[in-house]
Amino acid sequence: MHSPHDPYVRVRGAREHNLQDVNVDIPRDTLTVFTGVSGSGKSSLAFGTIYAEAQRRYFESVAPYARRLIHQVGAPAVGEITGLPPAVSLEQRRSAPGARSSVGTVTTLSNSLRMLFSRAGEYPAGAERLDSDAFSPNTAAGACPECHGLGRLHRTDEELLVPDPSLSIREGAIAAWPGAWQGKNLRDVLDALGYDVDRPWRQLEAKDREWILFTDEQPVVTVHPVRDAGRIQRPYQGTYMSARRYVLHTFADTKSRTLRAKAERFLTSVPCPVCGGSRLRPEAMAVTFAGRTIAELAALPLSALAEVLGGAGAGGEETARVLTGDLLARIGTVTELGLGYLSLDRTAPTLSSGELQRLRLATQLRSGLFGVVYVLDEPSAGLHPADTESLLGVLGRLKEAGNSVFVVEHQMDVVRRADWLVDVGPLAGEHGGRVLHSGPPEALAEVPESATRRFLFPGDGRGTAPVREPRTPSGWIRLSGVERHNARGVDAAFPLGVFTAVTGVSGSGKSTLVGQVLAGVLADREAGEEADGAGERFCASVSGLEAVDRLVQVDQKPIGRTPRSNLATYTGLFDTVRKLFAQTETARERGYTAGRFSFNVSGGRCETCQGEGFVSVELLFLPSTYAPCPDCHGARYNPETLEVTLRGLTVAQVLDLTVESAADFFSGTPAAERALTTLLDVGLGYLRLGQPATELSGGEAQRIKLASELQRTRRGHTLYLLDEPTTGLHPADVEVLMRQLHGLVDAHNTVVVVEHDMAVVAGADHVIDLGPGGGDRGGRIVATGTPQEVARAAESRTAPYLAKALGS
Repeated sequence: MHSPHDPYVRVRGAREHNLQDVNVDIPRDTLTVFTGVSGSGKSSLAFGTIYAEAQRRYFESVAPYARRLIHQVGAPAVGEITGLPPAVSLEQRRSAPGARSSVGTVTTLSNSLRMLFSRAGEYPAGAERLDSDAFSPNTAAGACPECHGLGRLHRTDEELLVPDPSLSIREGAIAAWPGAWQGKNLRDVLDALGYDVDRPWRQLEAKDREWILFTDEQPVVTVHPVRDAGRIQRPYQGTYMSARRYVLHTFADTKSRTLRAKAERFLTSVPCPVCGGSRLRPEAMAVTFAGRTIAELAALPLSALAEVLGGAGAGGEETARVLTGDLLARIGTVTELGLGYLSLDRTAPTLSSGELQRLRLATQLRSGLFGVVYVLDEPSAGLHPADTESLLGVLGRLKEAGNSVFVVEHQMDVVRRADWLVDVGPLAGEHGGRVLHSGPPEALAEVPESATRRFLFPGDGRGTAPVREPRTPSGWIRLSGVERHNARGVDAAFPLGVFTAVTGVSGSGKSTLVGQVLAGVLADREAGEEADGAGERFCASVSGLEAVDRLVQVDQKPIGRTPRSNLATYTGLFDTVRKLFAQTETARERGYTAGRFSFNVSGGRCETCQGEGFVSVELLFLPSTYAPCPDCHGARYNPETLEVTLRGLTVAQVLDLTVESAADFFSGTPAAERALTTLLDVGLGYLRLGQPATELSGGEAQRIKLASELQRTRRGHTLYLLDEPTTGLHPADVEVLMRQLHGLVDAHNTVVVVEHDMAVVAGADHVIDLGPGGGDRGGRIVATGTPQEVARAAESRTAPYLAKALGS
C-alpha cells in the first residue's frame, strides 16, 4: 500500500489504445512533459488514461440523477492508478462554437465588462440603471430586436434570385430554388395556384413576380402531376414557399455546408440599420464608460482595451476601481500568452484551436485552484518562438500555485524546461506504447532507443538545421494593395518553383495573407465565372497566376465526422480493396459485387449494428458504454460476407491491418501499392486501414490529405498551401514530412507553408516574415528573402530564433 501522502501519481497496467501494459510513476507538483513520435501512445497515457480516470472518479462523486445530464467517458483500460488528484483537461480538439461564442464569452471577460457598464457606466440624465444582462446581445433583454443580436441582416433581391429573366419558371428562372424533385414540386404548386410557369420571367406582371419571390404566405394546394408514361402519380397536397423564405430558411437551419454555401450566394449581408452592427438595444448603447460604448470597447484589441480601462479606472469611484482592476488582471493573463491582438467581440469560429486552448488556459490561471492536475495538449501549437517564453511563465505559475502540470508536447524548448520527462515509444502504433524513460529530462541522454533524444541533445550542432542552397524561382505571383483584416495596403510576392515559409508572431497576418488572400485569388481563377471574386476583392491587383495550373490547400480539418469515415475510405484505397474481394472466385460464384464489401450499405454489412461493429448500451446512472456487436463481434459484416477471403484474410481482417502490414499484403497490386506507399512516405505506417476518422489528430488528418494528393497523377504546375503542417508532429516526423514537401518542389511545383518551426523555416528557399507584432501592430511584411537574409533583419522578431536554427 502507498501512503496517502505519496507524492507520486502511480499508473499500473495501462492498456488504452496501443499502450502495452504500462507502469509509470510521475511526481506531483511538477511540470511533466510527455514526448514521443506521433502515434507512440503519449496522448493515450496522458489523456486517455490519467485524465480519463480522474474524470471518472469525479463523476462517481456526483449525485446519480445529475450524472445522467453529463456526458461521461467510460473507464480507461488500466489496472490501477494511485495518488491521482482531480484533473482539468485543456485539449486542442475544438467543440463546434457558434457565431455567438466569442473571445469575451470563452474567457468570461464579457461578464466583467457588462458588470462594469451596469454598475459604473455613465447613464443619460433620467435613465434607469440597467442590469448587466441588458448589455449582452445574447439575451432577450439586450439583443437588438431587429437583428436578434447578430448585428447583421441577410437580405436578397430579384436580381440575385433570378439572374436570367429571359427564362421561364419551368426553365429554371428562379435559380435560388432547389433542384430535383423539390424544385419541381414548387413549380407544380405555383402552376396549381394559377401562375404561368411557361412565360419568360420578365413578361410576368410585377405584382406576381413580387409575390412569387417574397411572400411570407405558405398556401397549401392540391397538385395534379403531369402523368409520365408507365408511372402512376396521384394528386397530393403541396405547400408553397417563396424563394426568399426558402433561401433564408436553408441558410439558417441546414446542416449541409454545400446547401448553406449555395444559399449564401443569393444573399447580401448588411449591418443592421437599427443597431448599426452593435447587436444591442438603444438603451444599452446610450450608456458609456470612459466616453465609449460597450460595443466600441469590445471591438478594441485587448492590449488597447487595457490602456483605456487603466486610464479610466485610476481616478474613478471605488466601484469602477474594483471592477476595472479585476478586468485588467484578467486581460493581463491573456496578453501574457501572446493574445493581446484579439478583441472581445472576435467570434470563436475564427480562432485557431491553439488560440482557444490558450484563452482557456488564461481563464484557469485566474481560477485560483490548487492541488489539481492540469493536462494540456500541445499548448505551444501555433505559437511563435517569441511567445513560447510567455507560455512557459504561465505554466510555471500554475505549478507554483500548488498544481501538477502534465503537458503533451513536441516543442523541444518546452521539453528542456520540464521538471520530469515521460518519453513514450520507441516508434508508433504497435511498435510503440512503451515508456522508455520517466525521470529528469537530462537522463534521457542515456536512452539510445528514444527518438526524442537526438533532438533534445543534438550535440555540437545544437538546434541547427542543415544549410542548403536556395533554389532559383521560375516566376512570381505578385499581390499588390492587399486589404484584409490587419493587412493594410500590403504588397506581397510569392516565388514559384521553390519552398516558401511565411512566418511571424501570432496574429501578425500570416493565415490572412496565405489562407485567405493568396488562396482566394487562385480559387477565383480556378472557378472562373462561378467564382464570387472574394479573393480579388482583397487586393488591388494580381499578376503571375497564369504560371499555376492547380491549387491544393491542405489543412488540419477532420477527414470525416463519424467513425464510418476512415483512412481507407478517404484515400480511395477501400474502393480497390472491395474490387479485389469482388474478383475472388467465391464472390464471383455468389454474384457478390464490390458493394457487398462496404459496411456503409445494407447487403454485406451486419444489420444488428448497421456496420458500426459495436452497439451502445445505456446504463442510466453510469456512462453509456459501447460493447462489441453480439452478432458480428466487431467485424462489421454478416457471416456470408466474411466467408469470402483474399489470400486468407476476410475484408474485416484487411481493415484491421496497419498501413505497414498492408503494404506487404498488397505487394504486387499497383492501385493499392500507390496509396499505401504515399501513406508510408508521410510517416503514417502505424495507422490501421479501418481507423475511424474520429480517432485521428489534426496533424494525422493533414498528412492523410497530403498522401491522397501525392498519389494522384501530376497535372501541371501545382501550388500547395499548408497552414502549420508540423503542428502535432514530433521532430522525427517533421523530417519525414519535409522530405515529401521538398520532393514536390523538386518535381517542379510550388510549396507555401505558414510555419513556426524554425528548423523548417531554416530549410526553406524563401521566407516572408510578417509583423512586427500581432493585431494592429502587425499586418505588414517586415523582412523577405533567403533564411540567412531574414535572420539578419533588425526589425524582425523571427530573426534571432531563425539565426539560432541556422547556427549563426
